Amino acid sequence: MSELHYEVLVNDGLSRQRDRRPPDDSPTIVSRLGEPWAISYVIATSVMLAVAALATIPATRQFSAFGTSHWTVLVVFAIGSAALVWIGRRQTGSQARLLGRVLGMLTLAIFSVALVYKLAQPTVGQSVPLQLCDLAELTAAYALWSQRNWAFTLTYYWGLPLSSQALLTPDLHAPDFPSHSFLTFFALHLLIVWAAIYLTWGIGMRPNWRSYRFAVITTLSWGAFTFVFNTIAGTDYGFLNRKPLNASLMDFLGPWPFYVLAEVAIVGAVWALMTWPWELKRRRQLSMAIAGALKDAAVYALRSRH
Repeated sequence: MSELHYEVLVNDGLSRQRDRRPPDDSPTIVSRLGEPWAISYVIATSVMLAVAALATIPATRQFSAFGTSHWTVLVVFAIGSAALVWIGRRQTGSQARLLGRVLGMLTLAIFSVALVYKLAQPTVGQSVPLQLCDLAELTAAYALWSQRNWAFTLTYYWGLPLSSQALLTPDLHAPDFPSHSFLTFFALHLLIVWAAIYLTWGIGMRPNWRSYRFAVITTLSWGAFTFVFNTIAGTDYGFLNRKPLNASLMDFLGPWPFYVLAEVAIVGAVWALMTWPWELKRRRQLSMAIAGALKDAAVYALRSRH
């Protein structure tokens, strides 16, 4: 069976599953969580709780990993991830599009604010949006808005392993909450990972081996372009030309260029592991669809004889 027929069968199954979701006018509390006012209430409540927890931190204090502010962000991340999956699985198609566009516009707005701050005192080494997280932020915003497969693909592979690492081990040398650096850094990384989680486990988008190849080629192309730019401009976007000054996992991968090659191999392997379970599940769904079609054909043939 061709890959096109394979994808049609699987996508048809996903569409039927979505059609069984409660309608827009369902009176249940679960379906109401898909409505804009309920979504806004959940987000506003999470934000207010986070601000209350952070309110005691002096504005002049420098950010430190695994301090009060960092742990608060991680708690908000966990709560938001669970909420988005729970809400996404109970939304109708129109509700999912609405929430996706709201989150996409929010991501783009925060990205624009962060870029304005960078350009207020521009430097070649800090103000050019060439970090992979910069591309991930724009891609996540578009993926949420459009739910296009190519944008979801990059959000999935860039957001889950890479942006989540930035949340756990942030490379942030700036004042603590409520400085703009703290707020924009964590808000954008939260939204990237939330986008990947919501699109994958919330509304049911899935990667495949074609997605894997697209992500690898796109990322290698970014790496080649950024490495050349770094060499000419004397910058270090993506830490492709030298390691960061603070301690990181790169310290265990050897000197340049071996740590870059090791990163490519590790990321490629991790992405493959992130793809394989979905492909295995898809193959099983295809086998069940084929078996069901053969059974129906056999039953029809027996009935036609009688």
